Amino acid sequence: MSQLALPLKLQDHAVFETFWPAGNEALVAYLEALDGTARGPGCWLWGRAATGKSHLLQAVCERLGDRAVFLPLTDLAAVGPAVLEGVAERPLVCLDDLQRVTGDAGWERALFELFNDAAESGTMLIIAALAPSRESRIALPDLASRCAMLPAFHLRPLAEHDRRQALIVRAKYRGLDLPDETARFLTTRSRRDMASLYTLLDRLDGEALVAQRRLTIPFVKSVIERR
Repeated sequence: MSQLALPLKLQDHAVFETFWPAGNEALVAYLEALDGTARGPGCWLWGRAATGKSHLLQAVCERLGDRAVFLPLTDLAAVGPAVLEGVAERPLVCLDDLQRVTGDAGWERALFELFNDAAESGTMLIIAALAPSRESRIALPDLASRCAMLPAFHLRPLAEHDRRQALIVRAKYRGLDLPDETARFLTTRSRRDMASLYTLLDRLDGEALVAQRRLTIPFVKSVIERR
């Protein structure tokens, strides 16, 4: 089975234009600078859940089009490591949630083979995980060694004022006017991780469209209370 035939659709909001880079400027600049050939050592991107790892990997793939492939291992773990066959034909391979398959002998052997194929073909690998490579419980020593050689970037969570800015940027991309005071209300009255805040923004977008309302604090409060 060739992974190249799998229908892996990128989320339409996961682009560089909707990512607020505060505290992670060096990483975002590195990823944005990748050109169509994607030559280079790649990188290991780590950080806790809901800090934007999947967003950035998809943004890179969106920018490079069919020269890149995004592999969300949380979704593909059950399919098996055969999905990695042939992916090194692309100039760039992005592996998300590597911790989902570490410790599995079959997956680790396939990943080590992917590293070898990538080195031979000049393919760049970008890997995202919850922890640095040395803390990712990789059992196969040769694979652990390859992962440790990748430049590592720690994706830092956003401070509260930056979470507000991230919401405003995402809303603007969707054609919504999200006033700063409403964004402040959202970040203090909802779960504060960005995944939850973006999910709430998606809901507010739909509710505002149906009700033909602006995103005022009273309207947002009414939506949250109904939830």
